[in-house]
Amino acid sequence: MRTLALRGGARAAVVAAEWCDAFGVVTSGRVQLELRDGEPGPVLGRGAGFWLRGTGVRALRNPGHRTARVRVVTPRGKRPPQRRNRHTPVIERWRNDMSSMNDTGGVAARRTSRTTHWLRGLAGTGFVATLVAMAATTLAAALAQVVGVGFEVPDGGEAIPLSGFAVVTGFFSVVGVVIAAALLRWSARPAERFVWTAVSLTAISLVPPFLVGASTATATALLGLHLVPAAVMIPVLARSLRTRAD
Repeated sequence: MRTLALRGGARAAVVAAEWCDAFGVVTSGRVQLELRDGEPGPVLGRGAGFWLRGTGVRALRNPGHRTARVRVVTPRGKRPPQRRNRHTPVIERWRNDMSSMNDTGGVAARRTSRTTHWLRGLAGTGFVATLVAMAATTLAAALAQVVGVGFEVPDGGEAIPLSGFAVVTGFFSVVGVVIAAALLRWSARPAERFVWTAVSLTAISLVPPFLVGASTATATALLGLHLVPAAVMIPVLARSLRTRAD
């Protein structure tokens, strides 16, 4: 038994002789499988086990920042595989290929189950954060009205009601949760990608308040009301993504 340590961003080539009949278990961090053609494969989290014999995986890579460790267990008395020749029985080849397919399928099933669990946890966290963001934005709008800020928009001709702030905040907060879930499912660095995406979209949303012809006080208040839900949703979802990714 040995332990393979991969620092953040490190890559370790898979040597067939070293992985013959060996079983790997991710004990910390995350490990991404690099496929035969160099394309990125599935990302395995802590507790995931895998075989590499016959899978075509050519390297292991750490997609995160923290050191990832893989415990490699090799049965005693096993020798590295000899090169096959044309005299190898067909039944033996079939048995080995079927064993590799079953092992790979087991890893995929475990990873799918783990990913589903993570997505449910993220959805629960996002739901609570959405309610908090809606309440905080509505309260901030009410306080702005108390101090004399009117939310009349000349281009629309009507004042924005408090319920309107809650509905819009809830809608875009849910969009943020969906983006976070998609990145958790398909990105090797979900937290970093989410923060970059969310901050960019928030910056874009700060432009419209100055384009609708509202007064300076109203535009400034709308600007602040865009920042309130962002200040709630982005840190919460980013923290949740880091916890599940690591």
